Amino acid sequence: MRTPSPGHPPRRRLLTAALTALVLLGAGGVSACGGSADAGDDGGKLRIGYQRFGGLSLVKARDAAPDVEWSLFESGPALTEALKAGSIDIGQVGEAPPVFAAAGKIPFSIIGTSAPIPQGEAVLVKADSGCRSFADLKGKTVALNKGSNVHWLLVRLLEANKMTLRDINVKYLKPAEGRPAFDSGQVDAWVIWDPYFALAEQPGVRVLADATGLASNREYVLAAPDAVSKRTDDVRAFLQKYREVTDWGIANPQERARVLAPELKIPEDVTSRALARSAKPLAPVSPAIGDELQAITDSFIALDLIPGPVDIRSRVDDRFSAVFQ
Repeated sequence: MRTPSPGHPPRRRLLTAALTALVLLGAGGVSACGGSADAGDDGGKLRIGYQRFGGLSLVKARDAAPDVEWSLFESGPALTEALKAGSIDIGQVGEAPPVFAAAGKIPFSIIGTSAPIPQGEAVLVKADSGCRSFADLKGKTVALNKGSNVHWLLVRLLEANKMTLRDINVKYLKPAEGRPAFDSGQVDAWVIWDPYFALAEQPGVRVLADATGLASNREYVLAAPDAVSKRTDDVRAFLQKYREVTDWGIANPQERARVLAPELKIPEDVTSRALARSAKPLAPVSPAIGDELQAITDSFIALDLIPGPVDIRSRVDDRFSAVFQ
């Protein structure tokens, strides 16, 4: 466990304001460029859905793909809804959103992933809460974004501590709702991912647990079926640029933070701290990745969190794997 060192109140207000800006800008999916909803299959611009902080944010911040149309989303579930609506061609999410999207019969293919990022999501509590382990949350209220990567972390933490969903009071809140609820004491714990995680690491906040040893917390690249089948070369070219920019960022962490902080609208030191644990290389999909996602899917079905059966293995498409190797 680690407790952040004391800071100054003005800085806390600055970071709170930064979080507010972050979630407001990400809410609902805001198009950063013009373009029609049907541009993805007529040879127009590829439409990319991204979340602030992920690898795609760096591509956008560096203007490395000037011929695409960007749309911003607060969370993975919101991004998969855009896939359902046909308003984006490619998007980047965590490990649970593909599962919930597949259960919802949303058409997509899984065309890329990343190395594991277990330190990039965590359970936060107030330092004076008396909670020293996840088991101490029994009977308490835990907030998280439904269907996001941290939903799987919650399931794994419950299993590891021989608890069930009945042992806690789960409150489903989007990041824009979760932080004020946590700060005001309306919830006892907040399960959240970077960069919201890094922004919330303030004096008086304790990291109760992260996903180490429990969940991979991989990044997944999803694509609309029409984009994969009809614009294969365009998708491949974009993924190549995505890979190059990601590799550049890993090799140049200080410059990466400098470039990304203005895009994220959060302080550079917070950006650096989050990136140090959450920026990982991209990786090709494989049968093993399909098995990993299927295990997550089957667990959610067993808990009645999604309807089954769901064959998510069949969503894995390795035609672009050479780009990520």
